[in-house]
Amino acid sequence: MPVYTYEAMNNLGQSVKDQIEAGSSEDAIAKIRAMGFFPTKIKEQAGKKGPAKGAGRGGQQAQARGGKGGAGARRTAGKVSAKLLTQCTRQLSTLVDAGLPILRSLRILEQQQKPGMMRVAIRVVADDVEAGSSLSEAFSRHPKAFDRLYTNMVKAGEAGGVLDIILQRLADFMEKSQALRRKVIGAMIYPLAVITFAMVIVTLLLMFVVPKFSEIFQGMGVALPTVTQLLLDLSAWISGGGWLALIGVPLLVFAIFRLLRLSEGGSYFVDLLKIRIPIMGRIASKSSVARFSRTLGTLLAAGVPILDAITITADTAGNEVYGRALRKVRNAIREGENFAAPLRQAKLVDAMVVNMIDVGEETGELDKMLEKIADNYDDEVDTLVSSMTSLLEPVMVITLGGIVGFIVLALFMPMISLIQNVSGG
Repeated sequence: MPVYTYEAMNNLGQSVKDQIEAGSSEDAIAKIRAMGFFPTKIKEQAGKKGPAKGAGRGGQQAQARGGKGGAGARRTAGKVSAKLLTQCTRQLSTLVDAGLPILRSLRILEQQQKPGMMRVAIRVVADDVEAGSSLSEAFSRHPKAFDRLYTNMVKAGEAGGVLDIILQRLADFMEKSQALRRKVIGAMIYPLAVITFAMVIVTLLLMFVVPKFSEIFQGMGVALPTVTQLLLDLSAWISGGGWLALIGVPLLVFAIFRLLRLSEGGSYFVDLLKIRIPIMGRIASKSSVARFSRTLGTLLAAGVPILDAITITADTAGNEVYGRALRKVRNAIREGENFAAPLRQAKLVDAMVVNMIDVGEETGELDKMLEKIADNYDDEVDTLVSSMTSLLEPVMVITLGGIVGFIVLALFMPMISLIQNVSGG
């Protein structure tokens, strides 16, 4: 039987590391939970896997579900569209609220979906539920389609008997998160598109138009002004292969950042750089605060224990800088401190956020305070995006006008000098 190494937290929030024998990772997770632990990491040890028990009851059930592929052929759902997942979550909430059984609700949703990964995801979840798994356990077997936040909220809804309400909150949460993401991406796309088109146009001018003027200037036999000579040198460099550098440098920078993302330290550096960039950094920072506030508030409102909720929020924060800060907050709470003090020490959020969290802890309404913080920061991000767009438009027009003016001036200055020489002669 395979041996799994796991890390978990006990009911006091203390870290536990040990090994366990189980037939599969799902069985291992079930055994760890049965011991009263919350598993955070589990990995099968290489070289300690026993013979497969394909003839056993579990293998027969898996074979029945997986078809000809045998026990290991149970299909795992891949990544699904966030928009489709939100729609399905809201529809599932409505069906459950109407009193339909979970399995029947899932089969209805499966029939309504177009062919694709979302339909596959619902089908395999329904198959797992039909085989005896709870809905949260079925979701947890497909982490690419349903993340830890999704799975734990469904689990809390099952435990509290309010699955329909939790699914509704989950759908609301995903809709607001997607709206925030669209705002931020929209703010980045506009200036990048304008800058890209401007660079393409200027490069084409330098490659095909300016060299024609260079031939004319050589036949004129006049001394070229410094500005004109600078433009001609730049044109010669672009035509001689410099355009490859204009394409290659951004791609190289992009590749370096992607490689940095592969390590925890590199990811922290990239995210820190992201929130330090002027203007765009404020948008990235405020959107991160809005995201983790809404995530944590939604989890707490669903009844997830605070230590588990902070762990999930840190893992899904989308920014390693804030993820590390939240892990420090979790460790501080585990040692008996409150939420606000370590967050204040991190110096990543405004004093207003810390004060609202402090009030939320005092009044026992931390989840509501976090939702208010998220709503407030969503509005601030919207305002910043609108302001930045309004500011960028005249700046980019002036910049492009300056570039075009420089080219025109550099090209016509020698002609003006020639006309003056002829008139003077």
